[in-house]
Amino acid sequence: MSTVIMNKKDEIIMRLVHYFVTEKNYTPIVVNGVKDEIWLENQEGPYKIVRINANYIHNAEQYNFDVFKIKNVMRQIKRKTVSFQMNTLNILLDVNEDVALPVDKHINSIVIKNIKDVKKKLKESNFPDIGEKLLDDTNGMELIINVTKDINETTEKNNRVYESTFKPKRIVITNAIIAICVIVFLITYISSKGSLDALTLLQYGANFAPLVKMGGINVLRLLSSAFLHGGFIHLLFNMYALFIIGTQVENYVGKLKFMGIYLISAISGSLMSCIFKDVVSVGASGAIFGLLGALLYFGYHYRLYLGSVLKNQIIPLIILNLMMGFIMPGVDNAAHIGGLIGGYLSMMAFGIKGKSDKTEKINGSIVLVIYMAFLSYVVFFR
Repeated sequence: MSTVIMNKKDEIIMRLVHYFVTEKNYTPIVVNGVKDEIWLENQEGPYKIVRINANYIHNAEQYNFDVFKIKNVMRQIKRKTVSFQMNTLNILLDVNEDVALPVDKHINSIVIKNIKDVKKKLKESNFPDIGEKLLDDTNGMELIINVTKDINETTEKNNRVYESTFKPKRIVITNAIIAICVIVFLITYISSKGSLDALTLLQYGANFAPLVKMGGINVLRLLSSAFLHGGFIHLLFNMYALFIIGTQVENYVGKLKFMGIYLISAISGSLMSCIFKDVVSVGASGAIFGLLGALLYFGYHYRLYLGSVLKNQIIPLIILNLMMGFIMPGVDNAAHIGGLIGGYLSMMAFGIKGKSDKTEKINGSIVLVIYMAFLSYVVFFR
């Protein structure tokens, strides 16, 4: 059996990459124009970027240029991921002893020369479990085989989660909600002989703060109003928006989570409307804004892949529609804002497969309950 002899730098690199990928959920990113460097990314990690550089740095000028390159890459990733701040752990494996590493607010540069350095300096750099998790009991060919096997398994697992999230699925709940809204509209329109005035809409369950505050069966207006519409154009506009946005959200998060987000957003929007408006209010737009809030939360967690969509489509769409709501008469923007917040918090509480941990979901659930309880208190007890 042949023996594989590895130099110290290659050995350290393999152990570091194994640790960051398999234990800390970092993923490799491609950076053009680099050689003998490895870049890893995890937007939820203690460092959003980990960069391992095996090139020799022989003087301060070369180190300063190296930092310039890092900041340039950081700016590119910040733009792509819609991040306001970004910190990088810069691991250097070959530095002249005379080179001083100035303190930088966003770049933590450390020099690693051996495995002992790895355990000590990474532990000091917000990776306290490095001593237990670092693969350091194998050498040569066995190390290569173990590292390759573990990284491939982790990559395959992440790819399965990604594929199950983004692959096209059969859309059921969105189409069912559209069908219900259309049927309800036809019933109200035909029974009222085309006269969908405020009194008619109230009879069918429109939202109206004075009635809702009376309690009893009137509380159902908080939800029933989301399936009513005041005219054909109103229905057409909302159903088109629901089809476009709802199809994406249902495909990404699944049917049950989608239904939960939609219903909670509808109620949240109606409660907010009761606080700020004393008008008859109907329409699915509050729930649709909730879907936008959920999409905003989802897109933020997948911003390495959806950063341009988040920045160029989702955020501008939310801002534009809220601005139109403030400008155009007759639009219940309070319901839009309430739905938006409700949808965002609902998505946080339900969690994103492969992205949200238990703590994040618990925190989201607590905040959502407090938010809904506060709205209910203001509506019913003040």
